[in-house]
Amino acid sequence: MFVLVEMVDTVRIPPWQFERKLNDSIAEELNKKLANKVVYNVGLCICLFDITKLEDAYVFPGDGASHTKVHFRYVVFHPFLDEILIGKIKGCSPEGVHESLQQPAKFDEAEQVWVWEYETEEGAHDLYMDTSEEIRFRVVDESFVDTSPTGPSSAEATSSSEELPRKEAPYTLVPCLWVKGACPLSTRQGSISEPGLGLLSWWTSN
Repeated sequence: MFVLVEMVDTVRIPPWQFERKLNDSIAEELNKKLANKVVYNVGLCICLFDITKLEDAYVFPGDGASHTKVHFRYVVFHPFLDEILIGKIKGCSPEGVHESLQQPAKFDEAEQVWVWEYETEEGAHDLYMDTSEEIRFRVVDESFVDTSPTGPSSAEATSSSEELPRKEAPYTLVPCLWVKGACPLSTRQGSISEPGLGLLSWWTSN
């Protein structure tokens, strides 16, 4: 789930921080820049683990700050394929659930939730996937979206429309029963079509 990623970056330290230890200032600046940010094809950055190498620092004309090339390792949230995670259902819709549900399953239009029709010797039992319920799922796929700023196209520049462009999520864990785009990160597909997966309440023994 969490991995160490080796990174290299040039860190700018303003002159009013020169009295502090260089490593402390660099660590603070790296966490300001990366913590809780998504790096494309890397994952969600959590916190600095350590600094492995500092190259020479430079002060450029017209800028009193120092600029240091830093080699470091960062803790990143990036689940592996087939890893089992626990999350919460953010929402359900007919379009938001695909083939990776426990079967047979149906969408309850009245409740606006998906239901697993669990068969036992006593008969069928409807197990509802209610919003905010905790769910266990297996990661089966992922997708990163490059959300770097781009200039407006010629059509956008001449358009008088006030409509704002849809903001895409760069990296989100999205089990198949979640409404696509319901979470603020990117798209990683998940499966609950195995014994022990699905809502935690399904497997709780009294």
